[in-house]
Amino acid sequence: MSLEDWRPANAGDEVTGEPLQRASWLNRTFNRLLPGSLLARLALVMMLGVLASQALGTWFWAAQLRTRSNEEAREAARYIGYSAASALRFFQSLPANYRPLLIEQLREMGGTRFFVNVNHGPVDIKSVVDAPLAQSVVETLTTTLTQELPRLSTYRIGFAWPDELAVTEDGVTLSDLPDSWVQHTLLVKPRPAPILVIQAELESGDWLYLATLMPNPYFLDQANPLTRDKLALQLATLVAVLLLSLWVVRWLTRPLALLSEAAEAFGQGANPHLPESGSREYLNTAHAFHAMQARINRYLEDRERLFASISHDLRTPITRLKLRTEMLDDEHDRREFHEDLDELEMMVKGALQSVKDTDIHENRTAIRLDTLLNRLSEDAKMGGFEVAVAAAPITVLGKPLALKRAISNLIDNAIKYGQRAEVLLSNRDGETELTIRDYGPGVAEEALPTLFQPYVRLEHGKQTNQGGMGLGLGIARDIIHAHGGELTLANHPQGGLQVTITLPRTASMG
Repeated sequence: MSLEDWRPANAGDEVTGEPLQRASWLNRTFNRLLPGSLLARLALVMMLGVLASQALGTWFWAAQLRTRSNEEAREAARYIGYSAASALRFFQSLPANYRPLLIEQLREMGGTRFFVNVNHGPVDIKSVVDAPLAQSVVETLTTTLTQELPRLSTYRIGFAWPDELAVTEDGVTLSDLPDSWVQHTLLVKPRPAPILVIQAELESGDWLYLATLMPNPYFLDQANPLTRDKLALQLATLVAVLLLSLWVVRWLTRPLALLSEAAEAFGQGANPHLPESGSREYLNTAHAFHAMQARINRYLEDRERLFASISHDLRTPITRLKLRTEMLDDEHDRREFHEDLDELEMMVKGALQSVKDTDIHENRTAIRLDTLLNRLSEDAKMGGFEVAVAAAPITVLGKPLALKRAISNLIDNAIKYGQRAEVLLSNRDGETELTIRDYGPGVAEEALPTLFQPYVRLEHGKQTNQGGMGLGLGIARDIIHAHGGELTLANHPQGGLQVTITLPRTASMG
């Protein structure tokens, strides 16, 4: 058996099929969900990271604090249980008529850990504390007392607030007692703490009433670590970290925005200069951009000089050939030579004119397109042509001569090949839109893409304008592209050809 026979038949499909499709689907999903800009993506990732780490850290800290608080409360409950068991044993060993006397002496001496009272029955305690931590204390305390005093099986344990705490079966409350009885035992002012009440039935039938505080009187504050104050502190910290993160992300991505703006400006004919200050990586990028900019400028200058030299050098041999053609005896041959030489000379002039028209060296300035269109319309009307203009007052930033030459070429084509032209200038979706429609026969759909190619002319154009070279549309599109816009051709539904120019909102000034 060969290795090829051993390999499963669908092994290749499993590697390059479903997993790759799943990965591609995930990438498309993430791209749809994430914002488009790098600044927004980095800010979102950092924000989610900070939120996740803050939430995880807070949850872990709260869980640890709850566990520690529960352990401390249980240990305190066992300590109080041992003390309460000792007090119960002591009062259980006393004669019943001695107990009130001893309690009164203890109060006069300043009290003990417990506020002590003896009743003939259990006092109804209104327990208002139902936190899980308080319930854990009650359960631990009940277990401790049961282990220490197995003969006393009846206990009533609970927490109550001082202002609602009854101390006798006839309804006397803690607030009715003298301050000296409770000031050394219970915490009432200025911030009341929950009081733990233990009631146990002695063998004589009396109920011993013990009231005390937990070692940490405000232990219930630790039952919920996420208090309003702590949440406010966490929120303030989170906001500060997020603001700092956003500032750092913007600071890091600003050089990329500057590079993008410089590249767009350079593509539209300007010569931007990137600031050479910042990180090492940005400085390297700025130096590389400036070097590329210099190379492209040299290439454009060399190309213009090359075409000028070629045009100049070709004129002399073409002229000589024309002179020699005149010396031919055969009229037919002389006419054919003249036609070929005229065509060659026209192609040389057209190539040179194409370079000059697209490489117009001028500064960008504010241009009122509506004023420019009205002026071109008046010039056309003086020549006997009909041009209707409907233009909103729109100002763009661009090269005046270049834009004038591009729009003038399009209007000239419309009135030469379509008898008359309609021009509409408006703002649409934040972009400047200029449409020029003629009333000619239109163009076949399959021939529309070829109209931008040099020296391509349709039969209708050759018949209407025999002196054209088929360079106007290409030159106009190159100028519009240099301004960051688009030029498209389409047949109008009611007949004729429609040219649409869109300039981006960055080129628009109002």
